Amino acid sequence: MPYGDAMSSRARTEERRAEIVRAALEVIAERGYRGASMAAIAERVGLTQQGLLHYFPTKDALLVAVLKERDQWDAVPDSQWRLDLLGSLVEYNAMRPGIVQTFSALLGESVTEDHPTREFFTERYVRVRATMAEALRAAYGERLPSGLSPERAAPLLVAVMDGLQYQWLLDPESVDMPGAFRDFLALLGEADAS
Repeated sequence: MPYGDAMSSRARTEERRAEIVRAALEVIAERGYRGASMAAIAERVGLTQQGLLHYFPTKDALLVAVLKERDQWDAVPDSQWRLDLLGSLVEYNAMRPGIVQTFSALLGESVTEDHPTREFFTERYVRVRATMAEALRAAYGERLPSGLSPERAAPLLVAVMDGLQYQWLLDPESVDMPGAFRDFLALLGEADAS
């Protein structure tokens, strides 16, 4: 196969994979994590289930691709997260329960040995803690009002964000996820938290 044809074929494959990931996101948003079958996703993009397996050999592989795409939506240029942007992210997540449900379900399952998403989440949390430490450092310097360093407070910040997601998914009528996160920022000493 000539070089140009190979490049064209690779580009088509990547376009098709992106189309499948977008379709998976739509199906998950509509039906939730458990209702998002490979057959439904394949149908959405005009493939058979076998055709879909050519691009993503397992549902787990497709879901990891969805999680990576989700992280791209949440990305901030140069990883310059600020605490006010984190509040906006929590508000945004409250508008996409299907994606939050998928993330949370896979996160919960990833703690088991040999789960296909374990490596993804392990690496993701290393990056997220470092990013949160930098956001805290930008807001408070080397010490938060409590005396904690940004590195010590970062896992707590991440735990609050993820923990609020679980509580909100279980009881969205009782848990105001964005409001509770603003309250947490107020506890940190963020001046504009309210």
